[in-house]
Formats: sequence, structure tokens, C-alpha cells
Amino acid sequence: MVDRLTSTGTLTDPLLRDALLHVRRETLLPHAYVRVSGPGADPIDWRLLDGSHPDDREEWLDLVHGDASILLQRDGEPLDALARGPVTGGHMTSMSTFVPATVEALQALGLEPGHRYLELGPGPGTSLALAATVTGAGRATGVERDGHMAAFAQRNLDRLGVDAAVVEGDALEGHENRAPYDRIHSGIGVPCVPSAWVEQLAPGGRLLTTLATRTPSWPGQLLVTRTATGRIEAVLRGRPSGYRPMLGYRWLTALDHRARIKAYPGTARPTRLAPPPDDAYGFWVAAAYLAPGLVRDFQAETMTIVAPEDDSWAVAGPDDATVRVHGPRDVWAELEDLYVRWVRADRPETYRVDLSDGTGIQSVTSGTGPNALSWSLPADAAAPRVPLGDA
Repeated sequence: MVDRLTSTGTLTDPLLRDALLHVRRETLLPHAYVRVSGPGADPIDWRLLDGSHPDDREEWLDLVHGDASILLQRDGEPLDALARGPVTGGHMTSMSTFVPATVEALQALGLEPGHRYLELGPGPGTSLALAATVTGAGRATGVERDGHMAAFAQRNLDRLGVDAAVVEGDALEGHENRAPYDRIHSGIGVPCVPSAWVEQLAPGGRLLTTLATRTPSWPGQLLVTRTATGRIEAVLRGRPSGYRPMLGYRWLTALDHRARIKAYPGTARPTRLAPPPDDAYGFWVAAAYLAPGLVRDFQAETMTIVAPEDDSWAVAGPDDATVRVHGPRDVWAELEDLYVRWVRADRPETYRVDLSDGTGIQSVTSGTGPNALSWSLPADAAAPRVPLGDA
């Protein structure tokens, strides 16, 4: 696993490389769910792999050291007596992020020995264990809302001999008892940045999180820094993937429209916009905010974008000169207009986020000129909260 990450250029930090070799993922991830059902199935069929069972061990080891997320918990269930084999129903409430994303996030934070580290939503503790190995004994803390997962992670960290603490609590509140922190990493996506996170960031500190919108298709990664003089600076960039939003936050989905789109992709018309490339992340993250309510079906043969709540969609191609549209909302026209604006704004790949204007509004902008793209993040009050103990 480590050799693969190194050879692809994903892993470059020697301290993190040593931590990956030191931390035994098998201890932190002793089981894994495998989805058996196809997309859209309800209820979902799963199979639980038990890493201690000889019939499961090879497949489980491949998963643990592969590049996919590890599914660990259904519907907030207790984790100390799971039975291996088939199981039906439920939805995943905790998983371990796929390793390349963890490596990229921890490298972006620039962890060093002696840093005080806070992990928000650590799940089973894989990134927390790595951070604790780099920063040193007693320097890393995780805040996990699910009591079963918090106990599970702490028990396995202790088995590894990793000196890190997992406390049960609301990650949106951070953890004031050990503040301030030199590095804060959020394993959950949030619609805006909780003020507690910024307040608990030390001078010279960095905070990394996913900004979650209603679409899972075009996530944004936000890096917040506090300068040595205390000034807050924040930069948003689009990414190919991000962390799932906090519990209670509902993503849009294109699955319910897939059969209808296949049967009737829409009315063909000329387009002045060839489908923007998938790696135009600066455009797509802007689309998540400035063309809201859209979701991409990445399994479709050609670019397919759906507005589920408006019963509308756009299907590109098969050539670059035509597009098929359906419904009262002209999804493709909105993207055409936004693309023109993005080009006029000089194709920004990053956006500045103002978290400290004194009004509580967190504003985003690509620059200062008249063609700059700008929007505001949802107010903190709009961030869904689910009481501890509720699934």
C-alpha cells in the first residue's frame, strides 16, 4: 500500500510515510461491509467480512489496504459483536475514508512533531492514529458524535499503543478543553465553517474541511489558516471528492430519474457549450453554488445532470454540438451562462472565503474585479443539527 502511494506521487511526506508503515490498519478496521445490491436497491443487501475469519481474511486484507472506503457501521449499531455474513437493510453511518484522500489531507495540513491536533468526526480513527504518530504522545484528540464508534476507535487505538484520545461529543463545537490547536482536520463535510473551529485554531494553525452543498457531485475543499498575527485567511478549491456531510444533511440524488432519462433523454437542441472537462474543478465547485439543486449522474454514458426537485435534466452528446433537455428548468442553459461568467472571471481554480467580516455571513469570491464570481455560504443556523443519540 505504501509503495503504491509513493510510486503514484500521492505520498511525499517522509513523516507520514513512517506513520503509515507503523500504524496497523488491520487493528483499526477489524471488519468491513461489502455492498451486494446494485445502485438504487431498497432495502440494501450487504455482506460483513470478519478479518479474523479465515474465509474472509484475504478479501478483507485487500479492502483494508486498497484505495476504497471501508464501510463499518449501519444505522449507528454497536460494534463489539457483529456477526459475519449476509445482512439486509440499513444505511452506512460510518466509514473509513479511502487512503489517498487521507494522505492528501494530512499532507496539506503539514503535520509536525509537537503539533496539537484535533480530528472532527474521526470514525474508526485511521487518520487520527496517523496524526498522533506524527505529532507525538498525547497531542491528538478526536471528537466523535456516535458513542459506539467513539468507544470502538478508542479501544483499537489503545490496542495499537497510539496515545490519542477520542471523546464523544458534537464535532461542530470542536473541543474547547484542549484548545487551541495547531492543526484541525474535519472528516465531515459542513455547509459553512462553525465559529468554534475558527476560534480554537492557534496562531500559525491550519484547518482543513470539505464544504458540503446539496450535491455530492462537486465538493469543495477549504483550507483555513490563522497567521502569526491572528488574521484568518481561507481558500476554497474544487476537488474530485470530499468527505460526506454531517448526519442529518441530505444530498440530492439522480438515481430516481435514471430509468426515465434512459427512456426519454429529452428534446435535442444545439449547444454553445461543449461539456466542460471533469477536472475543471474551479467551474464545477462554482456550479454547486451558483446553479444550485443539480446533481451529476457519473454512471451515465454521456454527461447527465439532473435537477431532481424540478423534474428536469440535461444529457450531453453524443457529440459536442447537441444536448438533450427536459423539464421546466433549462439545466444546460444555466451551465452555459455560468461557464461564460467563469471564463470572464479568468477561469478561477480557487476562491477566497471571508470568515470574519463581523456579520456572520461567510462570503466567497474569485477576486475583486467586476467579473468576479461571488456567493455566500449558508448561515450557521441553516446547518442541520441532529441531537446526540439520534440516528
